[in-house]
Amino acid sequence: MNQNERKTVARRMILLIAVACVIMGLYVMRLIFLQLVNGDDFKAKATNTTDYNFTVTAARGDIVDSAGRRIATTTTSYNVVLNKLLMGDRDLDTMLQQIVELLRANGESWNDTLLIGQADAAGNYAFTDDDTSTSDQKQLADMKETLGLQQYATANDVMEMLVEKNDLQDFSPEWQRVLAGIHYEMDRQAFSNVNNFVMAENVSTLAVATIKEHSLQLPGVEIVETSARSYDQSDIVPAVLGRVGKITAEKWKVTDSNGQVTYPLREKGYNMNDVLGISGLESVYEDELRGKDGVETITRNSDGVIVDTKLTTVPEPGHTVQLTIDSNFQRAVDKALADNIDMINRVYNTGTMKAAAGAVVVLDVKDGSVLAASNYPSYDQNLYAANYSEYSSDPSLPLFNRALQGLYTPGSTFKPAVAVAALDSGLINQYSTVYCNGVYNYFKDYHPRCTRHGHSGNIDVVTAIKWSCNIFFYDVGRRLTSDVYDAYAYKLGLGQRTGVEVSEAVGRLTTKSDSNYMASLDVQAAIGQGNTVVSPIQLATYAATLANNGTRYRTHFVKAILDTNTGKVLQETQPEVMDVIEDRGDTFDLVRQGMIGVSETMSGLKNYPVTIACKTGTPQRSETYYVGSTRKHYTNTTMIAYGPAEDAEIALGIVIEYGGGGARAGNLVADIFDAYYAMKDGSLTLDETGAGETADTTADGQDAVPETVENNDALADDTAPAEQPAV
Repeated sequence: MNQNERKTVARRMILLIAVACVIMGLYVMRLIFLQLVNGDDFKAKATNTTDYNFTVTAARGDIVDSAGRRIATTTTSYNVVLNKLLMGDRDLDTMLQQIVELLRANGESWNDTLLIGQADAAGNYAFTDDDTSTSDQKQLADMKETLGLQQYATANDVMEMLVEKNDLQDFSPEWQRVLAGIHYEMDRQAFSNVNNFVMAENVSTLAVATIKEHSLQLPGVEIVETSARSYDQSDIVPAVLGRVGKITAEKWKVTDSNGQVTYPLREKGYNMNDVLGISGLESVYEDELRGKDGVETITRNSDGVIVDTKLTTVPEPGHTVQLTIDSNFQRAVDKALADNIDMINRVYNTGTMKAAAGAVVVLDVKDGSVLAASNYPSYDQNLYAANYSEYSSDPSLPLFNRALQGLYTPGSTFKPAVAVAALDSGLINQYSTVYCNGVYNYFKDYHPRCTRHGHSGNIDVVTAIKWSCNIFFYDVGRRLTSDVYDAYAYKLGLGQRTGVEVSEAVGRLTTKSDSNYMASLDVQAAIGQGNTVVSPIQLATYAATLANNGTRYRTHFVKAILDTNTGKVLQETQPEVMDVIEDRGDTFDLVRQGMIGVSETMSGLKNYPVTIACKTGTPQRSETYYVGSTRKHYTNTTMIAYGPAEDAEIALGIVIEYGGGGARAGNLVADIFDAYYAMKDGSLTLDETGAGETADTTADGQDAVPETVENNDALADDTAPAEQPAV
């Protein structure tokens, strides 16, 4: 290479280097401009994201029996949920059509509470509300108000508004109704970027798989794992447990008398599509069972891209509610009650009128806890929704909680209360007697009678209780007056709330302020007739108070509140004294002697291994029948009992509708005590049907037919008021 060529190459290299330096300088200047001059602006754009928080529902707490066996629990279920944030710009109605078709193909339904049916052949719509349902009527009124329509608006008016509001004019009438219903539900659930819409609940695994297969075509359509209430032991006190349900429009939006609108559940942290307890213990302990919801946070940048999804608050399950009831013992009592009613119908009620219903409540005498609360007939908690029509139309009323809500005339089971009042007030003592000749002749125009079964002549209080002498209690009741013996009956637990956590009927006693009061009513009320009505749980509380020598504890179903994760006791129900009758020495001992005497007259109890104190009753019902030309009243079977009499552990209250003589429940009492002692020693087992069973049906090995002691309630005067169960 000559000299000229070298100079040329050198010039070219210098030029290239210069160009490269200029380009690099420009890049450096641009970087300086971006980072130093506009760095804050670009940093803000890079970090311009929005967080969206969504609720993650906490699992509902369990309800377990006294031994820790699960009765109500939470199972996993799957909901189809729409997330507006994740849908992007996809056409909502086209997507809804796809989802509906997939759900239909799998036999699933979707949330639609719009009370309008499909259009008829002429294209007209009609409301599907129930004229007798206040809930339906309020929902219709709220819907019309929300849409800005007058209350006289027709179904066609509502649909026209919904079609116009949601731009559904291009769809067929069938799809207009489907999509309008879904949009209506979306509005009710406040569907938005920050609030998901639950389109379908508790869908099958097949539907889950189908929707997941189409997930690419359905952005924002999610399968969300959630919890649903189920009952592992659906036959255990269903009426006491109560039910859960979705929040109704009435509970979500509350309008007071001044027109002020509030949203109390929203203020407590609920969402419109949440589930809560609506009756029974599920409702009473809602705050304990509910748990604390979690939060899922979705982060989206300014371009609409999801950049992060995380669980920012972990949901906490609700607490466990532990009952005082042992489920095995409860089933044994259920079976004993059913067997006793069957025996009464086979042996005694052989005509057209049958004993078809009853209730038994068993209490722990030491603290007032409920060990069993049986209703016959009852129902299956898991089948409530599916069989509601059948249950509600059944004339035997399986949905009626007779144990707590049934009100019945107590009959002669009331006599121990009158005896306590007479002894404690000093009107009589153990030596006082009343002469019984079979007819009470104090009134000139009213002569109630007594059968004198097992007794006659001068009768003391112990003998009067044992043989249920009407004349004795007519006379003592008249002299005491209802003012006095009612006061004692209230303190013993009759005619007032027992204190249980769930709703109970109060009942009433016969008083001088009653519209039909006359002097003769005092003597009728003294034998448990008149206007007096009480519940089976009151009878059990009354029996426990007699066993406790006048100390009445609050009756309760809940033993403790437990931490679901650790089992730690967070709150325990302590025995609570509600009232006390000061024993003046021998009042309750004398009453106990009389009640022990009653048990000595009945098979199943007279030879029982432990001493049982009881009192039977055969209260009249208002319905009558004729034997020849003689008019007679149908009667119920009532019974109170406790034992062992010397140091009682359990107390019972029993009512069997149309059962007849009170002594017919004698073997039922024995069966319950058998099951109780079998539960204590661990020998109480479950047969193939799930019913509790023990080795023998009765303690003394006799058959199921008790010796019938005719009860003097049957001789109460026909003119005396007689109450039916308050059903």
